[in-house]
Amino acid sequence: MTEEKRRDQIAAALAEVEASIAEACRAAGRAREEVTLVAVTKTYPASDVRILADLGIRHVGENRDQEAAVKAHECADLGLTWHFVGQLQTNKARSVVGYADVVHSVDRPRLVEALSREAVRAGREVTCLVQVALDDDPGRGGARQADTAAVADVVAGAPGLRLGGVMAVAPLGEDPARAFARLRDIAESVRAAHPGAGIISAGMSGDMAEAVANGATHLRVGTALLGRRKPLVR
Repeated sequence: MTEEKRRDQIAAALAEVEASIAEACRAAGRAREEVTLVAVTKTYPASDVRILADLGIRHVGENRDQEAAVKAHECADLGLTWHFVGQLQTNKARSVVGYADVVHSVDRPRLVEALSREAVRAGREVTCLVQVALDDDPGRGGARQADTAAVADVVAGAPGLRLGGVMAVAPLGEDPARAFARLRDIAESVRAAHPGAGIISAGMSGDMAEAVANGATHLRVGTALLGRRKPLVR
């Protein structure tokens, strides 16, 4: 596919996504400006990131450090805000802190400690979101709901880190509206203790409207923008 054709394809998809977000905001009685679109570009090349940036996207998400570190370096001239949205091992903290402005998947104190240490070493401030396992199954990543406040407190007290809010993925097989309503309640309790933690990262290509209706401030959208991904060959 030529670059021009790919640009047209992405531009059309972005217009559809923007229309869907605008409609969801109208239905929820919210301003479109309250919601940040994070374009998740995992498995897609840096050339797609450049097209998205040229179309006005400022926030880009990745979920694998090995891929993200290279892409962020290749696109460093674009002035984008990089979001790390995947499960994160402590031994990747140094690399991720090197490029990520926001880490959405903070779910345990050991990871907080690793990120804090590397942020201080790098002289950076990294915004962290506490990932919540809405089904209380941490197997897919996330702190148990009962542990969210404690993890948030650890982030808030960690040098080099800023507590931004919470993040979650709707559990498989559950109505996302019900799941995101629980996340909204959790977000409100976190914000009561930490007034600056106003981010709710929720909603992907298939459940954007439900997320917006329940207060999401950041949507992580990949497939609807860039197409269905091919299976990753390791």
